[in-house]
Amino acid sequence: MAANTGQMGYLPSGGSIFCTIPDILYLPELLFGGVVWCLIASTYIWSHNPTAYVITVSLFCFVMTFLWMMIFACGSHRNKSSWATADVAYHAFAALLYLSASVLLAYVTILLRALTTFDNGLFLYYKLDIAAVVFSFFTTLLYVIHTIFSAIRWRSF
Repeated sequence: MAANTGQMGYLPSGGSIFCTIPDILYLPELLFGGVVWCLIASTYIWSHNPTAYVITVSLFCFVMTFLWMMIFACGSHRNKSSWATADVAYHAFAALLYLSASVLLAYVTILLRALTTFDNGLFLYYKLDIAAVVFSFFTTLLYVIHTIFSAIRWRSF
């Protein structure tokens, strides 16, 4: 069961990061961010396609979220309010990056639909792009929720 986020001056460390409300979202963020990364990496990328930005965002957020989770799991943050501020700032930045990447990916998918028919080879890439758009927006939602609950925890310091 997830713990309350309203604990005064408390940043979890060790295994307890998987028991608090904002920090329990690390694993879904990593999972769905990795799915976005894999789906985009397996689609067709033509020369003027801006999905390289989407791959960069998903890879950056995947690595940084993993490192951020390890900082909290190892207890390197030492329960200071500056870490709570940095947690809110990072997750807000990641949510903004994922939102921009999701909108761009949706736009590229709409453009790909105009080129796609059921009989050509682009239909598979179109379906992969649709799945990537769905997972990308869901990952954006996870980062936004994490930002909101981290901000609630930050205000309690």
